[in-house]
Amino acid sequence: MDFEKDILNCLQVLKSGGLILYPTDTVWGIGCDATDENAVEKIYRLKKRSDEKAMIVLVADEKDVLQHVAAPDLAVFDYLKTAKKPTTVVYDGAIGFAENLVGKDGSIAIRLCNDEFCRQLLKRFRKPIVSTSANISGTPAPEIFKEISDEIKNGVDYVVQYRQNDERVAAPSSVIKWNPGGSVTVLRE
Repeated sequence: MDFEKDILNCLQVLKSGGLILYPTDTVWGIGCDATDENAVEKIYRLKKRSDEKAMIVLVADEKDVLQHVAAPDLAVFDYLKTAKKPTTVVYDGAIGFAENLVGKDGSIAIRLCNDEFCRQLLKRFRKPIVSTSANISGTPAPEIFKEISDEIKNGVDYVVQYRQNDERVAAPSSVIKWNPGGSVTVLRE
């Protein structure tokens, strides 16, 4: 699997505040530096989406969650190891993210990403990356690359070549809210 050129191009775009279109452990995503408010705003504009609607952030390791969430319950990591599919967790106490990415209540949705391409990109970028489905708000999320609209493809600064021909149908992650005391509220199956 040779995606080194894609990684280098993505890093250049992310560092300059641009947008990438990239494969994740779930659906293809539109991404940017999760700490850059202007880059996050570009995604809201491209998707024609209200900035009231939260977007997911990808990180590579548990330590990244610890760095960006105030006092997370460590039991969440044990829970995630038993999850049957990629699971995004809504945490309270977001730290160090673009302000327009954090919920009004101070929450942030983070997914530990196990996809090889994403993990490489995240580890080398050394910051969380936004991942929101590659569609205009209100239209269905594309299940494979060729379903992504030209409006989205033309609206980003770099489109990853890797996995464009992958025909495996992808589904969005589960989304849960980790509550004090360790109970879970399922927000999306």
